[in-house]
Amino acid sequence: MIIHSATFVSSSASIKQCPGPEKPEFGFIGRSNVGKSSLVNLLTGNSRLAKISGSPGKTRTINHFLVNESWYLVDLPGYGYARVAATERGKWVRNTEEYILKRENLVCLFVLLDPRHKPQKSDLQFMEFLGRNGVPFARVFTKSDKLSGTLIEKSIRDYDKVMLEIWESLPVTFVTSSVKKTGREEILDFIEETMNNLSKST
Repeated sequence: MIIHSATFVSSSASIKQCPGPEKPEFGFIGRSNVGKSSLVNLLTGNSRLAKISGSPGKTRTINHFLVNESWYLVDLPGYGYARVAATERGKWVRNTEEYILKRENLVCLFVLLDPRHKPQKSDLQFMEFLGRNGVPFARVFTKSDKLSGTLIEKSIRDYDKVMLEIWESLPVTFVTSSVKKTGREEILDFIEETMNNLSKST
């Protein structure tokens, strides 16, 4: 897929404020500071499109970016650590869960994982939540430039081992680096193929 245009559309505090559900949406979510904004910028080819912060928990709204005038890339609030009051963090969680469960045009959710850490309980529980509710998702191991290829493969195997204890099969998996600009074409091709399949079935 070639990206011709990518524009910021809106920041929504809840699903009610989101743009109309006329176009396919692909959401990006993960633990705080996993690199969501960096990946958004990598995929769109615009280093300034999504704001990047060194402080966890800066994405607090549902952010829509219109790509090629045909689909939305959605940057969702991270889960896990964030220096905010528990009540406010709980509101993010509720709004994000409502979006994930009720957004009719959400085609796939990309769950970002940091390969530098062992399988995290919050990541595993979140993916279980998606599985129980039948939400299509793919795994994206970010920041691959921080590790050797061997260690990245080990991290993926560690996640596979834990997940296969309860999962019958594993989701599609990508490895990315916003520094080395790797994984971009693979994800964009997957999105394009998914949208083509969607249009054939409608």
